[in-house]
Formats: sequence, structure tokens, C-alpha cells
Amino acid sequence: MVSTAPYGAWPSPIDAALAASHDGKPEYVGTVGDEVWWVEPRPAEKGRQTLVRRRPDGSEVSPLAAPWNVRSRFLEYGGQPWAAVPRETGGPLLVFVDFADQRLHVCEPDRPAGGGPRPLTPLSPVGGGLRWADPVLRPELGEVWCVLEEFTGDGAGEVRRVLAAVPLDGSAAEDRTAVRELTDDRHRFVTGPRLSPDGLRAAWLAWDHPRMPWEGTELKLADVTADGRLTGTRTVMGGPRESVAQVEWAEDGSLLAATDRTGWWNLHRLDPETGESVNLCPREEEFAGPLWRVGHRWFQPLTHGLVAVIHGRGATALGILDTETGELVDAAGPWTEWAPTLAVAGTRVVGVAASPRTAYEVVELDTCTGRARAIGARHADPVDPAYYPEPLIRTFVGPDGRDIHAHIYPPHSPDHTAPADELPPFVVWAHGGPTSRAPLVLDLEIAYFTSRGIGVAEVNYGGSTGYGREYRDRLRERWGVVDVEDCVAVAEALAEEGSADRARLAIRGGSAGGWTTAASLVSTGLFACGTISYPVLDLLTWASGGTHDFESHYLESLIGPLAEVPDRYRDRSPLHRADRVSGAFVLLQGLDDPICPAAQSARFVEAMAGRGVPYAYLTFEGEGHGFRRADTMIRALHAELSLYAQTFGIGAPGIPVLQLAE
Repeated sequence: MVSTAPYGAWPSPIDAALAASHDGKPEYVGTVGDEVWWVEPRPAEKGRQTLVRRRPDGSEVSPLAAPWNVRSRFLEYGGQPWAAVPRETGGPLLVFVDFADQRLHVCEPDRPAGGGPRPLTPLSPVGGGLRWADPVLRPELGEVWCVLEEFTGDGAGEVRRVLAAVPLDGSAAEDRTAVRELTDDRHRFVTGPRLSPDGLRAAWLAWDHPRMPWEGTELKLADVTADGRLTGTRTVMGGPRESVAQVEWAEDGSLLAATDRTGWWNLHRLDPETGESVNLCPREEEFAGPLWRVGHRWFQPLTHGLVAVIHGRGATALGILDTETGELVDAAGPWTEWAPTLAVAGTRVVGVAASPRTAYEVVELDTCTGRARAIGARHADPVDPAYYPEPLIRTFVGPDGRDIHAHIYPPHSPDHTAPADELPPFVVWAHGGPTSRAPLVLDLEIAYFTSRGIGVAEVNYGGSTGYGREYRDRLRERWGVVDVEDCVAVAEALAEEGSADRARLAIRGGSAGGWTTAASLVSTGLFACGTISYPVLDLLTWASGGTHDFESHYLESLIGPLAEVPDRYRDRSPLHRADRVSGAFVLLQGLDDPICPAAQSARFVEAMAGRGVPYAYLTFEGEGHGFRRADTMIRALHAELSLYAQTFGIGAPGIPVLQLAE
């Protein structure tokens, strides 16, 4: 029986604890012989990430029990944290980064006696210490090759990055000099090495400030000597305005690279001898994405000239590309979004995929039969899927007639409806990055609101990836303008067409989305309230050593050179416009956040005191940039729902009341 109740007050079986328990997704998949391994989040275990090993018989075990936490802090956003190889005897050899000390460890999980993890790299008392990512095991040399991030002082920018070889015998565990550096540190940023099939060459990516990797990178190539040294390093692709997002070796010794030289990240074959390249599948689609973490893999070569590729415009698909004919055949299945992690073994392809009705799961494709199936982290409906939202893919018209891509999730419940004369409240979600994209997948956080009668609009505003470089470049020097205008345009269009209540519009976001939320509250007057999570609030502080090294020059493209447009930095910062905040808000901040430090949020709250605007400021010990712990996520969702209930005048029974100050 369907009951009538006001929007926002519908009872729902999707509570905050359920949403928190399903937060995160499997990532960093790999094949180890006939086994598939991946990293999986554990929100209930203080947010640790564990390694899962799927055996050929389908059983799953973790080779690393708690408290081991397989997660690198490389560039603060992390990167590929593990590698393993099968051996004829003794089982696999595993190396991994543990989050607690950021040391590289080695483990022989099939040898319980003496096979437990032991450190391979030393601790460093300097700054952020030593951090490792994107490892490649080289047992024949007795080494593991990776990318090393080494802090040389206490400042966030006092850091160098090189390719390095770590001995597997543990001799470097207490001796930094035993780590063999493979490259110099002339480039500020590098990814891990990719070795040619014959082991005689290595390729990797490099870039320097002020560029971000989606703005311009260089594809580096070097010869590998018999004793494992790199010589003759040269640049063979890329530049200041060409982003090479990934490089791999094909079995014939040619290089495969995803570059956006055409305006789209397309897959190219590169002759390492001549430097000549061929676009293997010219399309106005993306075959790669923004390199926020080293070790992202959008494509992987198979045999006989076939390549597994993740591609699409907006939504993504897994396809098999024939590099000789250019024919691209997509895998069948319900999945509409593939994460940037692929691995291959023989004719098998393994990835992580989701859809609007399923959360992310580990999927295996047999290229011989064309059969794809979920093999790990399988989606299981924790509640009746009738409570899941039913999203709409929409394109709206923004200022100057520009298109704006968005996913609209109207309120939806199988057993409740609203009075006929009532319009629903809506919350605009601004994604982080800002060079990123909101995927169209089942998210129980969204369902938490829609099943209660609150609509959600995810906006892939100008600057988002997935729609080509021109769309991405809309945000150049216009951050805080285009993103805000696009979010406003979507909200106003929903109100104009009668899909949303203009008086009950909210906005929320984290990180760069937190910036967009705060910037909207100080500049538009449209939103009644907002949820701001671990945000950027003061551009001047952020650009002057107030964040980590990776993004320390990001604002030069998003805002403009500080020396040339200092007033723009001040005028766009929500901190310096706190007197213009037009709606209530809750500010959520991790106290261990190195990317958007809590000091900015604290200063913003101080500036709001006594201004008559209702607000709350919640901080979380042990949380960094993005929340990982179940108890944190539960408290944050409760606070957000209570804010909307109080602002929109709706009931929220059973939800702790958020205390608002003014």
C-alpha cells in the first residue's frame, strides 16, 4: 500500500549505517598466475584497505590480516600499492605499501612460518618520509622497481621523485643508500616504469610544475642495461599541451599510449625507433582519464594485437580493440561504468565495474567466449532494490548556450508518494577534482536521500572529464565561475520545469566540490543551504604553501598566475566573502587532511560567527581528505539530513538533531 507523506519525510530502510558500510569500491586489480587479486575497503575497520586473493576455485582469502593497510600516500592521493608474481615453489611473492609507516614490505603468504611481512625500505624522519608506489617485481635482479617520493625537508614542497630499485633481500630496510636510484630528479613528477617484453627498454611518464598531468606530460623512454641501469633517456611523445595518460608495451615491442593530442584521449601505437605514431581508433571518445593516482590503467594489451580498453563519452564501456583493423567490440553485460583499473592474463580481462542498479564489483571477461561475469565483491542487494533511485541522464543548457551534463535522481520510494500539490526538495551534488566526473552508478548515499523524498542532481559541470579536452578546458582560469554557473543552471532548470521546489534547493560537495558549494553560497542566493566537506576556502593560502606539492600550482590553470591576478584569488575565495553567505550550512572537516587542511575551515567558521547565518562545524579525528571510517560517514550523513530537515521544514524522525549556531 502506498502512503502519502511530505517529501523528505518518507521512512526508508536505507539508513546511514547501511550507506556507510557500502562506501568505497574495489580497486588496483591484478592477476597473479591463475589468481585475481585486488584491494578492498573496510569502512568498519577504521577505513583500512585490505588485499583480497581469489583462488581458481573461487574461494577468497586475504593474504594480509588486520592491521595491515594496503595503501600508499604517494602524491597524497595514493597509487598502485602492491605487486605480486607467482613462483614455481613457495607460492607467490608479494610486495606492498603499508599505510601506517609507508614502507615497502615483502611477504610470502603461502609460507606461514617466517613468510609474514618484513620491511624492505627504511623509515625517514624528514618531512613526509619515504613513499612508494607503482611497483614492478624483478626477481631475476633481486629487486622491485617503483617510483619513490622522498621528502628532503619539512615543507610540503621539499620533495623529490625518482624511479628506484629496492633490493628484495631487505638490505635497504635500515639503509637508505642501499636503494638504487634509476633516474635523476630533474622532473618533479614521474610514474612507475613499464618494461618492454624483452626487458631491454623502460617507459614512464613525467611532468613538472605548473602543469597537472591532464594538462601536459612527457612519455620517457630509456634503454635497460644487463645489470639493470637506465641509459639514453629521451622524450618520445607529449609536451606542455599534450597529456599522455598511460603507456604500456605491446607484445611486438611497440608502445601503446593514450594521448589527447586530438582533443580526446585516444589510443595510439608509437614506434620507439622512429617516434611515429598512429591513432588506433580515432573517435570523439575518451580512452583514458585524469591521472590522479599513478597506476591507473584504462587499457591493457592482450595477445595477437588485441587490447582491452575502457572507453566512452561520459559513461564508459569495456571493449576489445583490434589494433590492425580498428574494430572495437564491447563486452556484453549490465555494467555502464568501468573504473580505471584493468589486468589481463592470457585471454582473460579483469576490471572493476558498476551500473545504476549495481555497486562496483570485480568483473572478469573471457575474450574467447565473450562471457563476462562478476567474480569478486559481487553486488548483493542489502535492501529491496525498489528503493534504489531511478536516474535520468540529462543535458542542460547553460550560459552562452553551452551544454551541461548531469544525472538527475528524482525522489523515489515504492511505498510513499507526496501530496499532489507539493514539489520536492533537491540537492545539487558538485563532484571533487574539479578535473573529474560523477559516474552513473548505484550509490547508497544518493539512495539515502532519494528514498526519503529528497532529489539529487549530480552535475558534471564544465571542467569535468569524459567529454573531451574542450569541455575540460572550460574551467581554465574560471574555477568558481563556470562550476557555480553550471550547478545553478541545472537547479534553476529543474525548478522552472516543475521538477524541484525553488524554495528548497541545496548544494553539497567535498574537496573541489566543497569549494563549489561554498562559492555558490556566497555568490548566488539560490540555495537555501549547503553541505561543505573538506573544502578549499582560501585560494591565497592554498597557493602559498597551504596544500601538498602535487596540487600546489594547480590554481595557475584554474584561476591564473598569482603574480598576475592576485585580486582574483582574493575575490573568488569564500573565506574573503563570508559576509555574503546566503544559506545555512554544515562544514565537515577531517583533522588530518594534508590537501585541504583544517586551518582553512576553522578560519571560515571564525569569520561566520555572529553573522546570523545558521551553521555547524564538525571535525573528525583520524580522518584525512575524504572520509573512510564508518562512524565518520554515519555522523556526516545524519548531520546533512538534519540540516535539510531544519532548513526545508520537514521531519526526520530518528535522526540526531544537528545543533546550529549563528
